[in-house]
Amino acid sequence: MSISSATPNRALAHGRALAPDLARGAMLLMIALAHAHMYLSGHRTGFRGYDVDGGPIDLIVTGVQVSLVDGRAMPMFAALFGYGFVQIATKQTGPWSRTRRLLRRRSRWLLVFGFCHALLLFFGDILAAYGLVGLLLVGVLRWRDRTLLVFAGGWLVVHSAVIALNGIQIVTHGGPADAMATADPLSALGTRLALWGALTPMYVIELLVPFLLGVWAARRRPLEEPHRYVAALRTTAALGVGLAVVGGLPLALLDAQVWTGAPAALTVPAYVVHGLTGIAGGLGYAALVGLIAHRTGTAAGPVVTAIAACGQRSLTCYLLQSVVFVAVFVPYAGGLGTRVGTATASGIAVLTWLATVVFADTLRRSGRSGPAERLLRRLTYGATTRQRP
Repeated sequence: MSISSATPNRALAHGRALAPDLARGAMLLMIALAHAHMYLSGHRTGFRGYDVDGGPIDLIVTGVQVSLVDGRAMPMFAALFGYGFVQIATKQTGPWSRTRRLLRRRSRWLLVFGFCHALLLFFGDILAAYGLVGLLLVGVLRWRDRTLLVFAGGWLVVHSAVIALNGIQIVTHGGPADAMATADPLSALGTRLALWGALTPMYVIELLVPFLLGVWAARRRPLEEPHRYVAALRTTAALGVGLAVVGGLPLALLDAQVWTGAPAALTVPAYVVHGLTGIAGGLGYAALVGLIAHRTGTAAGPVVTAIAACGQRSLTCYLLQSVVFVAVFVPYAGGLGTRVGTATASGIAVLTWLATVVFADTLRRSGRSGPAERLLRRLTYGATTRQRP
């Protein structure tokens, strides 16, 4: 199937649709919640890296986040990445070869951004994984719908096997180690890069299915034209979020220490089901945002507008989260990572996200894009390209 442009509708404002930006902005809250506890150290951890020896409030927060956030934010991000890939392609003129070169160039720079992010701040970087997916799978934009869906379905088998092997590893050797516990900055740098190198291929495997489904969905423009897909969005939101909650509950009970002493024959399948239903959850959350955008229409209030501004500057805000978490949590900076629990870390994550929303909205009011977006756009398109907020 070739890339072709569709006619914009009344939901577009200043050349952009509300729903994709709103989805990215809301998603960044989930990313912050999913990442903050990974900066803590000195605790025994469960399947998703949460402290299993915390107090009652910490364990309640763990249960809620494992069920609703962990393994749900990344698929949502991946689906939106695939969706955005198509959006970029449809704006290009000229032959497919030129569009392919541009998308690959952008993907290479995302890989560079990811390497720098891991080098300086966070081992769990996801930008490099998106860059690799873009480099490897730019050709899927030319695939037929049937090919996309068949390949995505087949890849679920690979995805399931990888999750199962990782679950067996955790059961055998324990939860993730204290990746952010190193007090020496140079030693911490080496640890981050080593973990990043091991995690990025796994992230690529996990991202493929939602990325392909995002490409498939973008051809129908449900986020740009939600009024045409209200019933489908409602069904996707209800089924997707519902499956994520139900499928995530067993692992949530395990990591929250409600279900203890379970054998590997039960815990590993719970881990696999959690991962697979996370894909449904990510799609469900994206559909839910589409419904909110439809309800909002062109009369978005200040809160929705600010969150959408954050989504429009998602790369900058994503990187800023890591800057704050390093400054607050790691031993060679703020050092709170050894002294607080999951609940406090999640509270800091929410405050950090709110700060990035305010920052992004301030940039919007002054008509400026995010600095990371400006740099990526310059590197991708060249110095003469007009910058858009």
